[in-house]
Amino acid sequence: MKIIKSLLLLSVFSFSSQASENVIRIPQAYLENLGVKLGKPEPVKQIPVLYAPAKVVIPPTQEFIVSASQAGLINKLNVAIGDKVKKGQVLAQLNSPELLSLQRLYLKADSELQLGLLSYQRDKKLLEEGVIADRRWQETRSQYNAFVSEANEHRQLLEIAGMSDSDIRHLTRTRKLTSQLNVYAPISGVVIDRMAVAGTRIDILAPLYRIANLDELWLEINIPQERIGNIKIGDQVLIESMAGMQALEQRKEQPLTSVKAEISLLGQSVNPENQTILARAIIKGEQTAVKAGQRINTQIIHTSDKAVFKIPNAAIAQNEGKAFIFIRNPQGFLVHSITVIGKQDDESIISDEFTGNEEIAVKGAVALKANWLGLGGNE
Repeated sequence: MKIIKSLLLLSVFSFSSQASENVIRIPQAYLENLGVKLGKPEPVKQIPVLYAPAKVVIPPTQEFIVSASQAGLINKLNVAIGDKVKKGQVLAQLNSPELLSLQRLYLKADSELQLGLLSYQRDKKLLEEGVIADRRWQETRSQYNAFVSEANEHRQLLEIAGMSDSDIRHLTRTRKLTSQLNVYAPISGVVIDRMAVAGTRIDILAPLYRIANLDELWLEINIPQERIGNIKIGDQVLIESMAGMQALEQRKEQPLTSVKAEISLLGQSVNPENQTILARAIIKGEQTAVKAGQRINTQIIHTSDKAVFKIPNAAIAQNEGKAFIFIRNPQGFLVHSITVIGKQDDESIISDEFTGNEEIAVKGAVALKANWLGLGGNE
């Protein structure tokens, strides 16, 4: 009833709108009675482009599968899913008979190397004193180099088998064989998955743990192929977990953006199942709001070099597929055509040659539109 009264009141002062299609003349005294409220366009730099679903993933360079380097029996597993580990930490202990053979061959090669080193040093000194011929020196040096190569080969085999440098030094010093093999963490990170049980026998290269460094996470965003042209490298991505959004909706609150990311890659192929193109965004900075594997909603924001402005949706009037706003002037209001380039909640982003000082009708646009079109027309 209040809107009807306002429209009737406005029609009394609409005689001047017939003289010019783009001007509505209204005395200042009647603006409050019509429910018209004035405000100014707010200059902004960021343009909401679209909403799109995404998945949180771990970069491939930050994820490792820890495998058993030798076949054997699992004696002990030291960490569980969710535990934080440091690089070089012992994750598991295996009993591997094959390791004994590798250690024995290494110790034999090391002993031969020590004997070869003594011959090398002796013949080098004799050569300098002119006691032996150069040919004998060359033979001694060649044999010594062969011992060095063989010892290095067996040492590398122990490293491949999973022994650390400290383990090999201990073996070299004590000459004591052991079948116990420690499995070490290759990186500092978090245990994502455990794929073995203590007390079971496993084959060589059997997976034990999956460990990931979660300092950097990626977003894989599914962009509709017809909208990919609106997305650019460097665009900002605002993300919010589904659970958080649902909880806020239940409390009738607006969801708050808790994490920010940035577009780093736009895919070059279309998914035939859903006709979307993959976009990758890197989550910037330390955060705990999202987890690897989580499905979330995202909003992509484009930073504009041109002047754009934010206004309430209630300030916009639609007519014949075009958008208009009402700009206050001394006579009343100027009907001005605008281009809407983005929407976010109850606000719209428009592109126009504004100074930001213009006063526009942010409330009561329905009454102004009715007068502009003629009372009861095209409403």
